[in-house]
Amino acid sequence: MMKGSMVAVVTPMHADGSIDYECYAQLIDWHCEQGTDAIIAVGTTGESATLDFAEHEQVIRFCVKQVNGRVPLIAGTGANATSEAVHLTKQAKLAGADACLLVTPYYNKPTQEGLFRHYQVIAEAVDIPQILYNVPGRTAVDMLPATVARLTKISNIIGIKEASGNMDRMRELIALDPDHFAVYSGDDGIAMESMLAGGAGVISVTANIAPAEMHAMAEACFANNRAQAEQINHRLAALHKDLFVEANPIPVKWALHEMGKIDSGIRLPLTWLSENQNERVRAALKQAGVV
Repeated sequence: MMKGSMVAVVTPMHADGSIDYECYAQLIDWHCEQGTDAIIAVGTTGESATLDFAEHEQVIRFCVKQVNGRVPLIAGTGANATSEAVHLTKQAKLAGADACLLVTPYYNKPTQEGLFRHYQVIAEAVDIPQILYNVPGRTAVDMLPATVARLTKISNIIGIKEASGNMDRMRELIALDPDHFAVYSGDDGIAMESMLAGGAGVISVTANIAPAEMHAMAEACFANNRAQAEQINHRLAALHKDLFVEANPIPVKWALHEMGKIDSGIRLPLTWLSENQNERVRAALKQAGVV
């Protein structure tokens, strides 16, 4: 089972919006050196919605090659059409990804039965470990625990990234407790409590900025050392909140640029962080001790 601090890594871009592969390689190496436990490519934070199919597949191939087995590489392959999700998931398997992360189909608002069948079809079509991804704030659909419980019976569905930000929901999912199924927090603000409650880790935005600290916090949680986990989490608390002052990944890309890690590229309809938010995010970086 994959566990720990798993970074939903940004897709570095040049100022003109083209993908900056040299910078991407440096970011991946940095995460491996800093103790990040797994890397998720082309998820929400990786601007999957602004990459075309060819770019999406190319980024996955690049990341698999650059990671080179040092940590698990999880490919974001969700889509709002089941056929598209199957295609991307097949391509990720061919590229050598260790697992896939599949967001609930967005915009078309399927029923719970539709969600079940969507994931069932993908799991049966592609023999690769698959992680469900529930983020109702972005997709306008909420996959309920009863539906998740049905999906846990499919052997290659191995976990869920739950990004509702609801700790009661996290406890309900953790209580399902099938042997092969992991529950990951998709919300940095409740990640510590989720792991202390038995969650397997966090798929994190904050880990883009503070990978060593997020890894250390996860390790403290798994050792049931609440005091140490709280001490680390306190330093990161402003990042957990202020990396969302505008839509993700706007603030985290600005923060990485401020740290000298990436260029200032982002794709429309996303825009660069508003100037009146700069100092707030900068203060969070200082509190975390990363600048």
